[in-house]
Amino acid sequence: MKTILAAALLALAASAWAQNNVDSSGLALKGYDPVAYFTEKRPVQGKAEFTAQHEGATYRFSSTANRDAFAAEPAKYAPQYGGYCAFGMASGYKAPIEPDAWTVRDGKLYLNFSQSVRSRWSTNIPDHLRRADENWKKLR
Repeated sequence: MKTILAAALLALAASAWAQNNVDSSGLALKGYDPVAYFTEKRPVQGKAEFTAQHEGATYRFSSTANRDAFAAEPAKYAPQYGGYCAFGMASGYKAPIEPDAWTVRDGKLYLNFSQSVRSRWSTNIPDHLRRADENWKKLR
């Protein structure tokens, strides 16, 4: 029992400090399609049959066209800060996200912990971006 608990805690700690915000199977964005935020302007659940790998994370897509667009330019579509909450990163820590709390700004996808956190993030995006960029260099 102690071995199982220790292994679980180690896995949790590793995922908490992983470069990308992924689940235990390596799935990013809780399975949502990162390209859809740009093309459909809304979160869209991806499908298991349309996947691509980027920086150790598995992304799902709602179509082959979205998968192919991502594969051609992953840096264009991948979420900033490894998919962690942008406001959390601005505050100096990695926090989980909700796929429906998002912003595309200057061609980049930012995710937040919740809609209320997204509202706080939106009050001063330039300052939050500056701090998040600085913190990402340290926390990455």
